[in-house]
Amino acid sequence: MKNLILPMIVGLLVLLGASMFTVREDQYAVLFRLGEIVRTDFEPGLHLKVPLVNNVIKFDRRILSLDTQPERFITSEKKDVLVDSVVKWRIKDVAAYYSATRGDEMRAQQTLGQIVKDRLRDEFNKRTLQQVVADQRDEMMDNLRKISTESVASLGIEIVDVRIKRIDLPDAVLDSVFSRMRSERTQVANALRSKGAEAGERLQADADRQVQVILAEADRDAQRIRGEGDAKAAEIYAAAYGRDPEFYAFHRSLEAYRQSFNKQGNVLVLDPKSEFFEYFNKDSSGR
Repeated sequence: MKNLILPMIVGLLVLLGASMFTVREDQYAVLFRLGEIVRTDFEPGLHLKVPLVNNVIKFDRRILSLDTQPERFITSEKKDVLVDSVVKWRIKDVAAYYSATRGDEMRAQQTLGQIVKDRLRDEFNKRTLQQVVADQRDEMMDNLRKISTESVASLGIEIVDVRIKRIDLPDAVLDSVFSRMRSERTQVANALRSKGAEAGERLQADADRQVQVILAEADRDAQRIRGEGDAKAAEIYAAAYGRDPEFYAFHRSLEAYRQSFNKQGNVLVLDPKSEFFEYFNKDSSGR
C-alpha cells in the first residue's frame, strides 16, 4: 500500500490539473463535449471540466487587424486606383465563429478580406475619384463598415472600423489627372484674375470721379475766395485812395513806370511833355 500512495497522489494531481482551466480577460473560452459545443459564456477566472470528455479552445477577445495588400479598383469615371486599406475586427459570437471557420484565424481573415474587397469595389464603382478622395470619403467609410458588418454576421465577426490608408493612381493616368487638375486650377485662377481686374477698374473709375469732383469743388471754392479777396482788396484800395486822390494818381503812374521799364534796355518814344511823364517833370515842390 505504501508503494501505491505516491502514484495515486500523482495521478490525483494530474486528474485535478486536467479538470481545471483558466480564462483571461482578453480571451473567449469554448467548452466542447466529445466535439460538440457545450458552453461559451465563461467569465475570466478558474473553471472546471471533465477530463477526457470535455476539451477547451480559447480565442482572442481583443480587436484584431487585417492589413491587406493594395488592390486595384475602378471609379465611376473608369479610372484605375490602387487602394491600401485596413480592417479592424473582433469576434462577437464565438460559437458562430468556430462553426464558420473551425477556429482558424487565417481562414477567417481570408474570408473577411474578400468580403471587404467586394464591398470596396462596389463603393468605388459608384463614385468619382474626387468623391472617394475628398468629398464623400467619410460617408463611403461609414457605408462600407455597415454593409461589411452585415455580410460577416454569419461568421460571428463584428467589423469595428474600415479605413483607407492610401489611394494611388497608376503611372499611366497620373499625367492626365495632373494635367486636368492644372487646367481646372488655371480656369479658377483666370476667373479670379478677371473678377479682380473688373473690381480694380471699378475702383479706379470711382476714384477718378471723386478726384474730379474734389478738384472742381476746390477750384470753385478758390475762385469764390479769390473773388471775395479781390473785392475786399478793391474796397480797401478804394477807401485808401479816396482819402488822397493825388496819391492814387501818383501810385498809378509808378505802376505804369514799373510795367514799362521792367526789363533792361526797354525804350519808349514819347513826347517828354506828355501826361505819362507828368511826375518826372515836377520838382520837389510839385511844380
